Amino acid sequence: MRITILFGGTNKERLVSVASAQALHRALPEADLWFWHVADTVHDVKSETLLNHQRPFEDEFDPGNRGIAFEAALDKAKAEDRVLVLGLHGGRAENGELQAMCELRGIPFTGSGSASSNLAFDKTAAKRFAAIAGVETPVGIALDDIDAAFAEYGKLIAKPARDGSSYGLIFVNARQDLVAVRNAAKTEDYLIEAFVSGTEATCGVLERSDGTIMALPPVEIIPGEGAFDYTAKYLLKSTQEICPGRFSPAITAALMDQAHRAHRALSCSGYSRSDFIVSAKGLVYLETNTLPGLTAASLYPKALKAQGIDFSDFLRDQIVLAEKRVDRRG
Repeated sequence: MRITILFGGTNKERLVSVASAQALHRALPEADLWFWHVADTVHDVKSETLLNHQRPFEDEFDPGNRGIAFEAALDKAKAEDRVLVLGLHGGRAENGELQAMCELRGIPFTGSGSASSNLAFDKTAAKRFAAIAGVETPVGIALDDIDAAFAEYGKLIAKPARDGSSYGLIFVNARQDLVAVRNAAKTEDYLIEAFVSGTEATCGVLERSDGTIMALPPVEIIPGEGAFDYTAKYLLKSTQEICPGRFSPAITAALMDQAHRAHRALSCSGYSRSDFIVSAKGLVYLETNTLPGLTAASLYPKALKAQGIDFSDFLRDQIVLAEKRVDRRG
């Protein structure tokens, strides 16, 4: 099969996707490069065009040529016996739509399938399923109850129910922030929770082509300016991401166990990464990412390295796993 890295996308996370593609291409230099443009076209990209793009987290990527319609590109992938390595994040790339389109055509792709992707992408639904598996989840707050909740808890956090990379994150520290939440909720669904103080942590889960599933060493996150938002994740050099995290053996074991439970409850495939708060009262689950960032600075590659797994070996095994899944569906 021809290995093809698909990156870009039509949503806000397309900038992160370009940075992931740069790391993927360095690990899989023989792979073809396909860029999914915001205009819903797919473009062949030359290696130097991708690698010479200097500010992927800030500047839009220009493929420099004409593309073909997205569905035509998927038909081409099927006809040319391609396996898609997904360097994509968010939107139709992570909510199950792309995965369903590939499944219907019999195109192998890395990461979770359509049903699992759709479930995990909805943070509210993901919390329900994770809770069924015994994962500790925070109580959600209805928009109509936000004033009473703010009076009770003193601090809230609101985030888009179906978005990633901390886009749209609102910290409710004062009454004027309630107005910002209401305004944001006019254009998309928001998940509102009581703010839980503690250390931010994330834990990856890896499925291998031999069928084994393992949790990776947890990562401890110390935001450079107090909040792990888009800027802190990708632009601030002061943000610290420590792997393995400096947690007690008991907390480390609990993070790995709960990440594994969430992965299984959401029926994830290949790999996932679940985010938590380590509070004084224990762990609090935030969400599961079915296509976590794979940039040179991303959290999942850090965990792979701490586990002693080479990034290129990880990708090649994910390709084998993707091909096996298609053969089983056959």
